[in-house]
Amino acid sequence: MKVLFLFIIILALNGCAQQDGRKRSTIFGQEERQIELYDLPEIQHTGTLIGITLNGPDTYYEYRGEGMGEQYLLAKEFARHIGAKLQMETAADTTTLLQKLACGEADFIALEMGEEKRWMTRENTPLLAQCINEWWNPSRKLSLQKQTTGKNTIKRKMRPAMYDRANGIISAFDEHLTKGAEMIGWDWRLLAAQCYQESGFDPQAESWAGAKGLMQIMPATANEMGISTQQLYDPATNIHTAARYLKQLNRTFSDIKDKRERIKFVLAAYNGGALHIRDAMTLARKYGGNERLWSDVSGYVLKLSDPKYYRDPVVKNGYMRGSKTEAYVRQVLDRWFQYQGCARAHSKGSSPKPAKRNMKDGKHQSNVKSAEEFLE
Repeated sequence: MKVLFLFIIILALNGCAQQDGRKRSTIFGQEERQIELYDLPEIQHTGTLIGITLNGPDTYYEYRGEGMGEQYLLAKEFARHIGAKLQMETAADTTTLLQKLACGEADFIALEMGEEKRWMTRENTPLLAQCINEWWNPSRKLSLQKQTTGKNTIKRKMRPAMYDRANGIISAFDEHLTKGAEMIGWDWRLLAAQCYQESGFDPQAESWAGAKGLMQIMPATANEMGISTQQLYDPATNIHTAARYLKQLNRTFSDIKDKRERIKFVLAAYNGGALHIRDAMTLARKYGGNERLWSDVSGYVLKLSDPKYYRDPVVKNGYMRGSKTEAYVRQVLDRWFQYQGCARAHSKGSSPKPAKRNMKDGKHQSNVKSAEEFLE
């Protein structure tokens, strides 16, 4: 997609473009802005570059609590270039974008014009416009595309899905997974299945989005829990941090009383974000589905990659990569049911032990507790 950086004259909309001393909210609180004078030097002085765009896969969306989208990532690079932090916001439609720019609520907007994406500034910010045009060259976009070409992949060394099938050992991290599962109230084999889905049991795994370690935790999430990025490469710390987050998500979806169903919602939220899953639940309710039944909600998770749905007025958090989240839940559950046939469920406080076979009436009977029994 061609990206053009230019500035255009935005006429006064609703009489706000020529007002002095307007206030706007920033991450630093309320800030007085002289609109006619608020150009590049003022942006650099305050340290905040504010952009507004429409929500979408190529502009801006959130993934695991982090901003994503080509235009957002380019804007983040430009903000770093001028020594500022980027604050990206979204608007409901193009008219609102233009109004907010004219009123001084943004320094630039990223506007969709057919297949092109254009950055626009106000007429009275020539230094900002000049800086953008001098900074921009096509190689920046190509470089970004190379970084995100494998955006559905994770750099990892795949381990076998089953470390020692004969002895019922799933991974080298079963003890940590057991302790983590106890925190959540889950079958440890479910957490093991999720761990394999996330990293292939590679403690050094890194995703295109920046997630790290066995359970692919985003640095921002770790930081909120007092964990440094480097600590995420430690298996025990990574699994413990993931368990804390999953326990939090379990509480977030406590309104889903059926335990079987709640597990699906929690897995989906871990992968795609709790707010996006709430949006899908709202859509299910709007269109006559059961918002607490995953089979109904998952269809709207898929639809949240369609502008018709992620720009629906009831949707508060915009676009999500719904197909990835729907597949994630399905694949984790499938592997969980595979694991429960070859690794035993163990009581609280015990370590994983080999699955045993009992003989009764000449037939092998397993003492492995099934996932269905666990959920009862």
